Amino acid sequence: MSIKVGEVEALFRYPVKSMRGEPLAVAAMGWHGLDGDRRLAFRRVEDRSGFPWLTASKLPELIGCVPLRRGGDGPGDLPTHVRLPDGEEWPTFSRELAAEVGRRHGSPVELVHLNRGIFDEASISVITSATVAEIGRLSGQPGDVRRFRPNILIASTRPLPFAEDAWVGGVLTFGDTEASATVCVTNHDERCSMVNFDPESARSTPEVLQAIARVRDNKAGVYGAVARRGQVQVGQPVYFTPVASPSRLA
Repeated sequence: MSIKVGEVEALFRYPVKSMRGEPLAVAAMGWHGLDGDRRLAFRRVEDRSGFPWLTASKLPELIGCVPLRRGGDGPGDLPTHVRLPDGEEWPTFSRELAAEVGRRHGSPVELVHLNRGIFDEASISVITSATVAEIGRLSGQPGDVRRFRPNILIASTRPLPFAEDAWVGGVLTFGDTEASATVCVTNHDERCSMVNFDPESARSTPEVLQAIARVRDNKAGVYGAVARRGQVQVGQPVYFTPVASPSRLA
């Protein structure tokens, strides 16, 4: 049986991995997450590891870079330009932008476009505003959702922090119709140093990750995979359906 667990409070997509997010009132959810989310990333050319992407953990300035659309929309949902923290602006796919990001990083990078997205875990990330506020309280830092870079922020019906834990293994439905978008909640979101970076200044405040590690074993929020495509919008009701355990199916 489905139960209402809250409403969509905010939506975000991140056109370029580790750069500033883009708040949305409504978003199309496809098989590979929100349309236009994390489709671009800078690859460290000299890196031969399994994770060659340049993130703010290696270049905090990325947090302050803003993907933009100038002179009409770019192809699909891609930004046409990127504004750097000092106000300098370059076309997204220009050699000049790649050269400048590489200079700041200290080694060459190239911009990569993947239609299916460039994700650390799953294509949809969810957190509740109650969890964000509680981590702020525990860490002594402002409870800013942008530190956690979710796709979907949920205002819970019962504002209990870390309510997302109970959703793992179940299904979230966004809306009231039979065609509503659904997400299978696959696992907890294990946090890294990204949560430490102030979204405005990129200054590191390690108290945030320390608080999550101390009381939550590094887990805050959840990841999910799209089970049914559809539209997600701010104010939409969110329902949770638990999945029956194997013993109950027997």
